[in-house]
Amino acid sequence: MSGVIAQLREKALELTLKTGDFTLFFGRMLVAVPATIARPSLVVAQIYNAGALSLVIIMLAGLFVGMVLGLTGYDILQRYGSEEALGSVSAIALVKELGPVVTALLFAGRAGTAVTSEIGLMKATDQLAALEMMAVDPVRRVCVPRFLGGVVSMPLLAGIFSMIGIFGAQLVGVYLMRVDAGQFWSELQAAMEPRYISEGLIKSCAFGVACSAIAVHEGFRCLPTAEGVSRATTRTVVNSSVAVLIIDYLLTAVML
Repeated sequence: MSGVIAQLREKALELTLKTGDFTLFFGRMLVAVPATIARPSLVVAQIYNAGALSLVIIMLAGLFVGMVLGLTGYDILQRYGSEEALGSVSAIALVKELGPVVTALLFAGRAGTAVTSEIGLMKATDQLAALEMMAVDPVRRVCVPRFLGGVVSMPLLAGIFSMIGIFGAQLVGVYLMRVDAGQFWSELQAAMEPRYISEGLIKSCAFGVACSAIAVHEGFRCLPTAEGVSRATTRTVVNSSVAVLIIDYLLTAVML
């Protein structure tokens, strides 16, 4: 029994230390944000790496998620004679919930791991140490541009995901299930309120901050070995996914 208590105490201490280290690192990045914004070329390059290079997987996933949502939504709504509401149900679900969450999970798996492995490799090959020797802050030069690139890219990717998803739901509902196209779009326009869009935007921004900060932190703090980089990449996916789900619940509870 004493051994279990000792292990729990050790895990709690380790979690506290990691949380404190992440908080200090995040604050250090926030302080360096104004100086990094003064060099927009660095941020634009990372927006391309995190956002543009993720478009294919985001659009493909959005299309099929929308098609599945169209099939499932039609199957449920037709039991109550409300097939014409498929457009509104699909749009609200995608814009408010599925779009930001699924985009964040895909972002963590594609862009997050790329950022972690890139920074981890720079650390393993002493490139970060070389920057420090040249009096260049590696957090400001390497970490902050990648953090800002992820923060800016996430809402844009979530919006694209939702639009492609609505198109996929329309393909299934109108062309496969024979829902009237006029009813589909009119119900969508009538039900879509500005607050749904703002809620989805707030969530996607929060997810962008969380996923980008975790990816950068894991890469910057990883052990400078091949095994250390691989473990940091795995932690990025796991921690980002858990953080997205927790933040999603908290934001949903607050918004409701």
